[in-house]
Amino acid sequence: MALLQISEPGQSTAPHQHRLAVGIDLGTTNSLVATVRSGSAAVLADEAGNSILPSVVRYTSDMDQSGSHAVVGASALAEAVADPMNTITSVKRLMGKGADDPVVADYPNEIQSDSADKLPRIRTVAGDVTPIEVSAQILKVLRERAEASLGGELVGAVVTVPAYFDDAERQATKDAAQLAGLHVLRLLNEPTAAAIAYGLDHKLAEADIEPGATEESNERLVAIYDLGGGTF
Repeated sequence: MALLQISEPGQSTAPHQHRLAVGIDLGTTNSLVATVRSGSAAVLADEAGNSILPSVVRYTSDMDQSGSHAVVGASALAEAVADPMNTITSVKRLMGKGADDPVVADYPNEIQSDSADKLPRIRTVAGDVTPIEVSAQILKVLRERAEASLGGELVGAVVTVPAYFDDAERQATKDAAQLAGLHVLRLLNEPTAAAIAYGLDHKLAEADIEPGATEESNERLVAIYDLGGGTF
């Protein structure tokens, strides 16, 4: 969403005509979606008031009302112990990986790795699924949450990724977003996102400004340390 919107007198767009965009943290363990409201970032919650979405997808043999075999979030996490082979966690680790990658070999779920495109496919009761398809289920829930909360269709999303993600992992993230019905405005490194947020939101306290000091003399050097959750 634009930080500043200027229109000719009497020609400003109605609220429902504003272009809606969000930021998404697609995490290894948890994910969330946020937007800007009144100049401040606000995390969007679901109908139950939960802002954090566990990055967990469970596949079942029965379809829900929307025709999906996937259950996402806390409900899926609750069944992880009882149904581990159909419950997929930490799928972000597999994004952009080939079937012969050591990370794939160590993954707890059963992997079908002899596909023609050399992509790992996770075996479930609903069929084999790729990491991109699993991530798309998580992103779809976040998109639907955002559209319900903001009252309109999204024009796109900025999605954060780890700084170490290579081109294949970044492309896999874009593919997952597209599959979820999201247009990726930009992929942003997670530490960079933290630095930008700090620069936008932090205001130097008056007590820190010495009398007569110039703006240059009050500059601060800030280091951003990315303490990952699922990848720590």
